[in-house]
Amino acid sequence: MNKKPLAMNKKPLASALLALSLTASPFALTSPASAEVHVISSGGFTAAYKELVAGCEVKIGQKVVSAYGASMGAAPDAIPNRLARGEPADIVILASDAFDKLVKDGKGMPGSRVDLVRSAIGLSVKAGAPKPDISTVEALKKTLLEAKSIAYSASASGTYLSEELFPKLDPSGQVMAKSKKIFSERVGTVVVRGEAELGFQQVSELVTIDGLDFVGTLPEEVQRVTVFSAGLAAGSKEPEAAKQLIACLGSPEAAPVIKKTGLEPLPQK
Repeated sequence: MNKKPLAMNKKPLASALLALSLTASPFALTSPASAEVHVISSGGFTAAYKELVAGCEVKIGQKVVSAYGASMGAAPDAIPNRLARGEPADIVILASDAFDKLVKDGKGMPGSRVDLVRSAIGLSVKAGAPKPDISTVEALKKTLLEAKSIAYSASASGTYLSEELFPKLDPSGQVMAKSKKIFSERVGTVVVRGEAELGFQQVSELVTIDGLDFVGTLPEEVQRVTVFSAGLAAGSKEPEAAKQLIACLGSPEAAPVIKKTGLEPLPQK
């Protein structure tokens, strides 16, 4: 059976208790600093990050400057391309294997990776449209073959779908012929505009978009779970504050927000 996300409440979290718990943490710095901490987050963690960052900013006592981009791919705003252009970054949040590649390429700091969440791939359709069956591998294959158009991410989930799963389910290439890779915006946004019938992406990037109906996750046999991690960018100018911010994002107090956005928080060591 296809799994459902842990929660799908799309209203922004406005919890004074969360802010209080984050500010009161023993990780808080003893005095505010004027320097900025620069973060670049990939889409899979973005919804949770946007709700958590204000409380974490108070907690570390430094201003956080945020930017967003895919974990990988050719889009100009993809994290590796931002770093290659020399954009300021203290923390990057992206798929774990993508961070490992940054380390290999000299763009990420060795030994700084902290795994934050697990994220599954799901399917959404435009609100009010019929929900197709993807509860089994055969049902998924039938849905893909019958669909008029399909949209998928240019990042980690889309790489798996386009390079492995779709060709495996349909060696003839019919599915890929009607599939479109989406750069620099959410797949769900394209579906809401009516430019694709089916939209596949990380669950956390689908359940937070108005105008979509979430169908479910891929069958377990063909699911690809991605671990999203935070780590220090090479040459970080605020490494200590960056470490405190990462600890805040992975703290037990952050877990309810993380779950609400369709992600599974990972316990921190």
